Amino acid sequence: MRKSTKYLAAVAALSVGLASPLMVAAQVSQKSSPRLADAMSALQSRHSKLWTAARKQNWKLAAYELELVKAGLADAIGLYTDIPVSNVTMIDGPLKSLDGAIAARNGIAFDKAFGELTTGCNSCHQSVGRSFIVMTVPTTSPFGNQSFAPRPGQGKDVMRR
Repeated sequence: MRKSTKYLAAVAALSVGLASPLMVAAQVSQKSSPRLADAMSALQSRHSKLWTAARKQNWKLAAYELELVKAGLADAIGLYTDIPVSNVTMIDGPLKSLDGAIAARNGIAFDKAFGELTTGCNSCHQSVGRSFIVMTVPTTSPFGNQSFAPRPGQGKDVMRR
């Protein structure tokens, strides 16, 4: 399978999956809901780490965190299959834009795409009756036990191949 075909397949699966978790969460019993809440809490952590890595221009770490965001969304989709596809596709564009911004090491493009991703998260929350869950662009990192600065030979001082 060509790389672009694999990417499109992953995006399609991610899109379907992203829509699923939140819609199902609204429909499942309270006993089942914590599984989605746990998945979303992990995604919230990745969302913050992604932003922090980009702030520090550690593009290698930002790329890694973005892949973990995508994987977390795919996991959530696997658990909850009733979310409308439109909820998932609303973040396709921002995810692709983040990939491009990280590859180009472009902080301005990253900021724009990250804001769009955050807006997409909130739109999904609203569409499934969870408008009380509001994501924001971080202002500080809650991860005092992790350095986000690139190490010599990584991140901002080495061109990506």
